[in-house]
Amino acid sequence: MCNSRDGLHSRNSRRPGGRRPHPAAARGLSIIELMVGLVVALLVSLAVANTAISFTASQRQGIGATGAAVNSAAALTALKDDVTVAGLGFFGDSSYLCQKLNFSVGPNIVSDGAAFSPLQVQRTAAGDVIDVVFGTRVESGANVRLRDASDGSTSTLESFLPVAVDEAVLLAPGNPASGQPCLVRSVTQVTNATGAAAQVLSFGATGLHNRGGFATAPFFNDDARITQLGAVNWLRYRVVDGNLVVERPLQGTSAIVARNVVSFRMQYGVSSNAPGSTTLEDWVDPTGAFAVADASVLPRIRAVRIGLIVRSPQPEKRNAAGACTAVDAGDANKPRLWNNPPDNLGNADWNCWRYRTSTIVAPLRNLVLGQQ
Repeated sequence: MCNSRDGLHSRNSRRPGGRRPHPAAARGLSIIELMVGLVVALLVSLAVANTAISFTASQRQGIGATGAAVNSAAALTALKDDVTVAGLGFFGDSSYLCQKLNFSVGPNIVSDGAAFSPLQVQRTAAGDVIDVVFGTRVESGANVRLRDASDGSTSTLESFLPVAVDEAVLLAPGNPASGQPCLVRSVTQVTNATGAAAQVLSFGATGLHNRGGFATAPFFNDDARITQLGAVNWLRYRVVDGNLVVERPLQGTSAIVARNVVSFRMQYGVSSNAPGSTTLEDWVDPTGAFAVADASVLPRIRAVRIGLIVRSPQPEKRNAAGACTAVDAGDANKPRLWNNPPDNLGNADWNCWRYRTSTIVAPLRNLVLGQQ
């Protein structure tokens, strides 16, 4: 007699029709099928990886180009702020006070009666070099006459000057065209006016700008002027190794403000040479008659415009023919500032990079208002 459980098992183990399954019908993937699948998966992975790499490179190039544009705009904004205040403290009585300057920092002589301008631009092949000098106190726009002659050790003032110990002041001759240098001094003591006694400023040997010895001994008649500088700032902008750098010569420090600089140029905005002309009528390079911004041309300068061209940090990918297409080839397509020829683009693959051009105009309010 057949056990019912065994009979059920026997029936379930058969296919319809009473046949047992063939062993080949229950097998897995073969080695060949597995290898084909792995190869297909590998090819798909490589395609995805190449797409991701290409996208990342394009994204990196886009970010680099955008960053270059933002960087150049920020650099020019900072430069404009510095150039705009050039000359603060060096003008008074509608004239430029200092055609020459005696100036020391500690025991070091910075200027020993040399020709001086609070704004100076030098043209070089690497780019223009811009020097700006200015005081930090807004009171620098006003000046006070001396009551008595001064040898640069003390000054007796005709009226009150809100100066404090350790601040810098400028002593200027009554006649700026006399050839006598101005003198920068640090205040070491302030004797306030009392009754008939005038305010007196003392410039002891401990002062920052009081220790230098000059070829021409300082002496100022009672028609001389004194202005409050606060602190003397001297900034220099120039291109070093392809980077726009701001230097502080008095402190011996520097910082990079823009990288990958191709061109850095400046022009003066000037009035005509006609007497009494005050309107900006032309833009000129800092060459020829304007190579030195001295007393003969300062009255004509109204503003400066500054241009900066930077390029992307890395070249873009060449096309299938191996040619660069970031910028159309040809000299006419080379980036340039105003009417100047292209700078630093003599290399054959210059158009592998993208370029960004930024310009600003900085009004020179101290030069303008100080001479009106």
